[in-house]
Amino acid sequence: MGKILIIDDEPAITTALAMSLTTDGHDVVSASDGAKGLDVFKKEKPEIVLADLQMPGMDGLEVLKQIKQLDDAAEVIIITGHGDIDAAIEALQLGASDFLNKPVQSAALDVAIKRANEKLDIKKTLAEHTSDLENMISAATEEIKRKSIFESELIQNSHEGIVATDIDGSIITFNPSAEKIFGYARKEIIRSISAEDIYPPALKNAFRENQELDWIESVITAKDGQEIPVRVSGKILLVNKDIIGTVAFFQDIREIKKLEQEILRSEKLAAVGQTVAGMAHCVKNILHGFNGGSYIMDIGLDKNDMDKIRYGWKTVTRNIDRMSDLVMDLLSYAKDRRPDYELCSPNDIMEEVFDTMSYMAVENGVEIVKDFDPSIGEVLLDRLSIRRAMMNLFSNAIDACIFDEAEDKKWRVELKTVRDEENRVLFIIKDNGSGMDDDVKKQLFTSFFSTKGTQGTGLGLLVTRKLVEEHHGAINVESALGEGSTVTVAIPYEKGVE
Repeated sequence: MGKILIIDDEPAITTALAMSLTTDGHDVVSASDGAKGLDVFKKEKPEIVLADLQMPGMDGLEVLKQIKQLDDAAEVIIITGHGDIDAAIEALQLGASDFLNKPVQSAALDVAIKRANEKLDIKKTLAEHTSDLENMISAATEEIKRKSIFESELIQNSHEGIVATDIDGSIITFNPSAEKIFGYARKEIIRSISAEDIYPPALKNAFRENQELDWIESVITAKDGQEIPVRVSGKILLVNKDIIGTVAFFQDIREIKKLEQEILRSEKLAAVGQTVAGMAHCVKNILHGFNGGSYIMDIGLDKNDMDKIRYGWKTVTRNIDRMSDLVMDLLSYAKDRRPDYELCSPNDIMEEVFDTMSYMAVENGVEIVKDFDPSIGEVLLDRLSIRRAMMNLFSNAIDACIFDEAEDKKWRVELKTVRDEENRVLFIIKDNGSGMDDDVKKQLFTSFFSTKGTQGTGLGLLVTRKLVEEHHGAINVESALGEGSTVTVAIPYEKGVE
């Protein structure tokens, strides 16, 4: 059992209480006044103190106050005489666990000591639980701190640029990889620049509609104005289904694009021999055309036959056009260049292509149908490059109808523009001509491959794909033999600075 201190200036009472408590198995110490009692308390550190209320010098209330200052966990029982009820209540308010009236009855003493021990047990249990709880909180806090540090290190050391925003679109996370890609220092951008100002259009549109974005290739504009090719994806951040922000991931693919260009250059060098052979074959066919045309003209001149002269001259001019196309295609394919962007209308480009090539369709009984999306407006494009690409595709579509051997077919070519859900401008050219089988489709973008025999250069589609890819676009061909083909060119929708 715990130690009990008795503080009373009456030796008889001290002796009687000590005998009773000792009999019950308690370890008892005593003092004859308040000051001595405090000294004994400091030395012996008892858990329970019985203190007389009325003592000379330091009374029981003062002893109570000072003991509570020394050890608030100690239980103090005040012993009072009759008529000291107010003082007893004050003692309870100061933290006494109980009070006993003189003369102290053995049964009352037992109850008071028992209640004091119960309070001590409760305090010990509570202290243990509190300690356990504090340890658990400390462990949980350390775990949260560890996870937070881990996640922070993961973000800071990620090779991907990571940009997170709050619900208002303010940037709150901008890791070192994002700094390298965008060219901004973290302190320049955190809560200073809106994500809308640096995100590519596809990502902005997805987040505006509270949609996530799977990995796509795009282009961002760095601080110095440089266009950086990237792969980008975006996620919506949710807590209990409520949106709290967004996070975007950026992969710098400049090195990949450089490698692709190096591979392309290597392929071009490796294809020099094939190119020379192909050129010689094309030029030889064109020269045959020149020779044939000039021969017919010579006959017409000798016989003064204007029909032969006109036919011969038409043959010569047709081969001049073929030679011009060959030279322009070779220049376009061989030259590395960046698009000369300007604000222009995709619909106007398609109208120009129609105006230039429609005579060819009319002469061969091919119907042309136009369906241009008026909502596109003006976008940033290299007008001449896109026009040349569309000319090649439109010409191919008309040729597919001309060379179609099907009988009783009404040939038709559709020219269409549309802005799709991925924020791209689509140029669509569809024909119901001869179509292609899978073997032909696999060779479409091979240099000097042509389905037109001696009438094609075999460079048109190769040049077209190059011009489209220079715009960070894509070209897709769908075709079925005898049913026709659909060629779709997708170019990122860029409005420019308004």
